[in-house]
Amino acid sequence: MIDLLLHIDQKLLELVIAYGPWVYAILFVIVFAETGLVVTPFLPGDSLLFATGALCATGALSAPVAAALLIAAAFTGDAFNYTVGRLVGPRVFAAADRAGPLHRLLNREHLARAHAFFEEYGGKAVILGRFVPIVRTFVPFVAGAAAMSSYTFGLMNIIGAVAWVTICLGAGLLFGNVPIVKQNFSLVTIGIVGVSLLPMVVEIVMQRRKRRLLP
Repeated sequence: MIDLLLHIDQKLLELVIAYGPWVYAILFVIVFAETGLVVTPFLPGDSLLFATGALCATGALSAPVAAALLIAAAFTGDAFNYTVGRLVGPRVFAAADRAGPLHRLLNREHLARAHAFFEEYGGKAVILGRFVPIVRTFVPFVAGAAAMSSYTFGLMNIIGAVAWVTICLGAGLLFGNVPIVKQNFSLVTIGIVGVSLLPMVVEIVMQRRKRRLLP
C-alpha cells in the first residue's frame, strides 16, 4: 500500500502502457471499491484521482472520459454501500456477538468514527466525508443503516461525487505536470492524503476539548 501511494504516478503510467483503454475500467473498479465496499477502505482515493488528472494533462488519458467514469464510479459505489447499509446495517449495530461474521468483516473503530461523523454533520456528511479517507468508505453504509431518505442521500451523493472527482482530478490536471510537482510527486501525494485527513484531525481535537469542558 505504501509503495503504491509513493509511486502511484509510475504505477498508473505502467497500467496505461500495459492495458491501454482498459485502464479506464481498472480506475472505475478501484474507485467503486474504495467508496462502495467497507472491506477495502485502504485503496487509494484522492491520490489516484490526482495522478489520473496529471496523466490527462500529458494526453495519456482523456480528461472528459476519465472524469465521467470516475464520477459514475464514485456515485454508484456510494449508492451500493448505502443499499448494503440499509439491508444489513441495523443488524451490525445491534449485534452483540463480536465473534460473528459481520464483526470480523468490518473494522469497528472505522465504523464508529463514521457513525460519529454522520451524527455530527447529518446529510452533509455524505458530501464532506468524500474528502476524508476511511470515513468516505463507511459514511454511506452508516447513512443506509440510519435509514436516511434515499432521495436525500441520492442528492448528496451526486453532489459529493462531482465535487470530489472534479477537485482532485482538476488539481492533477492543472498542477500534476508542473516541474516542481512532477519531480516531487510522492511528497505531493502524501501531502494530499495529509490535507484530506485534516477535517478528521480537527474533529478529534474538538471532541477532546468538549470532553474536557464537561463537568
